[in-house]
Amino acid sequence: MKVVHVEAGRHLYGGALQVVFLLRALAAQPGEEHVLICAPGAAIGQAVRALGVRVIELALGGDADPWMAVRIARVLRAERADLVHLHSRRGADLWGALAGRIAGVPVVLSRRVDNPEPRVWVALKYRLADRVVTISQGIRRVLLAEGVPAGKVICVPSAVDTGRYRPADDPRSARQALEAEFGLPPGVPVIGMAAQFIPRKGHRLLLEALPAVFAQHPDAHFLLFGRGPLTGELQRALAARRLEGRVRLPGFRNDLDRWLPALDLLVHPAALEGLGVTLLQAAACGVAIVAGRAGGIPEIVRDGENGRLIDPHDAAALAAALNGLLADAPMRTRMGAAGRAIAERDFSIPAMVAGNRRVYGELVSISASRKRGFP
Repeated sequence: MKVVHVEAGRHLYGGALQVVFLLRALAAQPGEEHVLICAPGAAIGQAVRALGVRVIELALGGDADPWMAVRIARVLRAERADLVHLHSRRGADLWGALAGRIAGVPVVLSRRVDNPEPRVWVALKYRLADRVVTISQGIRRVLLAEGVPAGKVICVPSAVDTGRYRPADDPRSARQALEAEFGLPPGVPVIGMAAQFIPRKGHRLLLEALPAVFAQHPDAHFLLFGRGPLTGELQRALAARRLEGRVRLPGFRNDLDRWLPALDLLVHPAALEGLGVTLLQAAACGVAIVAGRAGGIPEIVRDGENGRLIDPHDAAALAAALNGLLADAPMRTRMGAAGRAIAERDFSIPAMVAGNRRVYGELVSISASRKRGFP
């Protein structure tokens, strides 16, 4: 079986990391060959080459680049692919699916976000795909509501590397390292958030909740990891409220495995979220979580078990959940242990790989039967 994978993202986080996890395991499968198409210079290309997977760099111009379909189809034909797996949007979903049809190979499309799409887009894109793999049941429900046939939509949850993301072996040393790295006073409560600085992630809601949190926990400090178009707005808002000393913006970090285990809490008040890789990482690190009840988040954050869920539009509820857990260290410890167990049981890399391989096997078998003349 030969599978060509397409990932259009340029940075190595979120969905692109899931592709690396998948290809790392698939590269070791006997009798299979896996090839990655990515944009020139994309970080995933370098990461996947290191795994021994062949990489083909191709211009991937996004939604406004219909010739992408022709370029991908040429690769599929030249590689004699048995199947194409499209892992991202940015045009790779629609044009990649069309390329699969042009080349005559089955198409698997991964869906990682839960935001609704225009009906005309849904009718086009998902009709071209043979199977749609969603990373959460929440996303699957969105697609079913949009009219995608149930038999076409398979849920295979994202995975977390529980070897890399794990509770600290020496919690005291980990906390001291966190304080030194980010200039934090010793012994203060530290709440983290790691998400793109975009509206749907909930940074504005967190800012609304901060006065109530600081009223009860005046020594609390926040680390908001990430980057994005809201960076300037957040910086200005923090300056206006004179909170720069207690709310820091360290930027995007690729070493969160060092810092997450040392947090007291992770907050993620997103209003839209397919699943949330950072939530998986925090749970694997044994950190209690306060998050928005949206999309696939409740599949990771089980209210009262490993965290608290709040209405992602309710700043008072967010402040109350943060204050409640900041005041209850034993509860945070119990929730952290429960989160670690959830990550190991429900979001392992082997389970994610096996789920995708089942989809591949089914489609390749159907395709082979059709070529032999069977219905």
